[in-house]
Amino acid sequence: MSETVLLNYENDVATVTLNRPEQLNAMNEELLVDLKEKLGEVQRSEAKILVITGNGKAFSAGGDMKMMLQASGPDAFNDVMSKIKEIVLTLYQMPKVTISALNGATAGLGLSIALASDYVIAKSDAKVAMNFIGIGLIPDGGGHFFMEQRVGIVKAKQLIWEGKTLTAKEAEQLELIDLATDLELNEVVEGYVKQLKQAPILAMIQSKEILNGEQVSKLRSILEAETNGQLSMRQTEDHQEGVQAFLNKRKPQFKGQ
Repeated sequence: MSETVLLNYENDVATVTLNRPEQLNAMNEELLVDLKEKLGEVQRSEAKILVITGNGKAFSAGGDMKMMLQASGPDAFNDVMSKIKEIVLTLYQMPKVTISALNGATAGLGLSIALASDYVIAKSDAKVAMNFIGIGLIPDGGGHFFMEQRVGIVKAKQLIWEGKTLTAKEAEQLELIDLATDLELNEVVEGYVKQLKQAPILAMIQSKEILNGEQVSKLRSILEAETNGQLSMRQTEDHQEGVQAFLNKRKPQFKGQ
């Protein structure tokens, strides 16, 4: 039985933990399948709060490079992107209050998924990056949608284009995440959970369903556009150069081709 994603229930709280710590919780196809199944289970459960976090030193380093290289054909690529779409749509429409607890590095697809939650809390020494541009690609997993929602179109474009790594404090100042804390992350999350348990959480969830529901069609459209854009960018010389530079641990030399 696969354990790339762990699921635990405690009272009204479900905790989903990404569990490939040796690979910084990079998302391979096995993890994506497990995450899709676990989120579906939480969606159907009686839990009212969902916490998503990572095991080890990272929340998630993003998409697994080996998976990206193997999914070179259109069928394999579309299969992976279909799984990502389902994960993101399930999380965004989750009839619970959701919290992403960033215990460490959060990049690429990992950041897209983290931003799908209602609250994003990070350790102050965590690093976040929407760094697809480094290998000549565009964000997926709804990254364009969630970045726009949180920081606006202009700043979202600039952050995507720069692809630089931000400290959690910098991300908080930009309002990309909600809180960067110097305290123990588990304690801060428990504080949020305690407040939620003392609140009229059913009313909160109803408001979430109204507000998020209005945006689902736009999110679906962006997910489709990201899939088409990713497929197109994967054919470029810049992407091939970005991958080779990543594998050889050197700075890429892009040509705009």
